[in-house]
Amino acid sequence: MTAASGAPWLPVGRLRRQRGRLRNSEQVWRWAMMAPVLAMLTGLTLLPLCALLVLSFSNVTWRNARPILTGAGLSNFAALLHDSLFLTSVRNTLVFAGVAVSIEIALGLTLALALGAVRRGKDFYTTAFMLPILLPGIVIGAIWALMYNPDFGIIDASLGALGLPARDWLGNPDTALGAIVAVDVWHWTPFCFLLLYAAVESLPADVFEAARIDGASAWQRCRFIALPLLAPAIMVVLAFRAIIAFKVFDEVYLLTSGGPGTSTEVVSLTIYRRFFVEDRAGSGAAMSIVAFLVLGAVTLAVMGVIRKKRR
Repeated sequence: MTAASGAPWLPVGRLRRQRGRLRNSEQVWRWAMMAPVLAMLTGLTLLPLCALLVLSFSNVTWRNARPILTGAGLSNFAALLHDSLFLTSVRNTLVFAGVAVSIEIALGLTLALALGAVRRGKDFYTTAFMLPILLPGIVIGAIWALMYNPDFGIIDASLGALGLPARDWLGNPDTALGAIVAVDVWHWTPFCFLLLYAAVESLPADVFEAARIDGASAWQRCRFIALPLLAPAIMVVLAFRAIIAFKVFDEVYLLTSGGPGTSTEVVSLTIYRRFFVEDRAGSGAAMSIVAFLVLGAVTLAVMGVIRKKRR
């Protein structure tokens, strides 16, 4: 016992050993708590990904209702360079994702900034803006298929009322992809709006008030204060939407099934055809691996930009 504190005296070495055992027990407890999540991640993500990777280097045949895998090397990947359908689907997917995501982020940011300036009725407007994203994909496909119908659809009926000619939006190769982009914009703009609106609400009000007192216009406050502060949130939304847009399937499948011709063929639909229609699992797995690598590269690039902006 020390005279100053009355606490028991322990050697320094023993105290360090006790602290080390405490840290080790904490680490063991943390890993034990993470074990179920890691097991689920391994079972639902890593193992299927490894199986897909093995499949991409194989040719699959069937015998007695059982798959027979034979080594194919890099032939499945090499064949993609000369696969006109796959190359067309990649081009259509890039065009679709680039146009749709750009419009959605622009509209979502505009709506978020506009609603941020509203003082009454924010809950009502937020709920109204969120309605499209709450609908299932099958319902969205049915709604827009009826709206685009050239015989009784509301879009061509409205054009006819204005004296403009009706068009077969989904049956014309020149307009089919644009029509699907419009559906995707209607469906996913609320997602961009929700994330960006949360970021707008977290902006420091005193900074804007100081800028207003200094004589900055509304446009200047938006251009030089709001947008730089919102840049990390915009990049996060861009990453999420780019990944989701690159994987688009349900809207295309329900509205055009890739047609007319290959004008709306996208990567996910081509992979579906290879696996379940053409029964070419090796080629479909190679396409899936390429798509996974592209999405991974996009995600890493966007995350790198976000880290730089935070510094």
